[in-house]
Amino acid sequence: MSVALVLVSHSPRLADGLAELTAQMAPDVVVRCAAGDVDGGLGTSLDRVQEAVEAALARTDSVVVLADLGSAVLVVESVLELDPDLPPRVRMVSAPFVEGAVAAAVSAQQGADLDGVAAAAEDAARSIGPEPVYQVVEAAGTGSPPIAGTWAQGEVVPEPGAPSSGAADEVSATVEIRNALGLHARPAAVVARAAADLGVPVTIEGADATSVLALMSLGTTAGQRVTVTARGDGAQGAVALVSGLIEGGFGEA
Repeated sequence: MSVALVLVSHSPRLADGLAELTAQMAPDVVVRCAAGDVDGGLGTSLDRVQEAVEAALARTDSVVVLADLGSAVLVVESVLELDPDLPPRVRMVSAPFVEGAVAAAVSAQQGADLDGVAAAAEDAARSIGPEPVYQVVEAAGTGSPPIAGTWAQGEVVPEPGAPSSGAADEVSATVEIRNALGLHARPAAVVARAAADLGVPVTIEGADATSVLALMSLGTTAGQRVTVTARGDGAQGAVALVSGLIEGGFGEA
């Protein structure tokens, strides 16, 4: 199943720029813009949104719609209400416009279905924010067992089921970032697509290697050394592939 994106914005220049950005990271994903009012000025247009959605559906199975501001959201909702056949194939998501579009495009490029692409967009804000800190519920000396996920006194306790470092099936390698701008948008997207195809859990400095936003949020720079880690069957090959991409400099070094 292929998923397209429709970008609904008050500004044609904003939507066009974002479409250009997503095309660099997800070249096979269909992206359509519905931006500006009927005269091409700042604003939104129900007709433009309808046309963009129809054009996207003509080439793909389903569509994820992102809107930049409140009135754009209302226009999209109106379009979906006017045509009852659209909701099963068209999903408007509540997500940051730029980060959500990037995450959705990369997820669609990786072959995710409508639910997966929508979830990637909606998860974008969390992906670039700080990870929560988990600590034991009871203070030391109470005799109660620690419960993960609650703030209290005591040592940090990982979430249940979280992989532990140093596992027998874990493979790691340390490589040097060669790109002048580090793992910025395009290199991060290349790594994310490659990692998703591997089918093996891979991280870079603890960040999910299949998430372009997580990789970009590392803020890596040229000369920095990062650790690539994979677990499970195929871990050795996964680390070798991702490490090779980074050391190769993505044609920018």
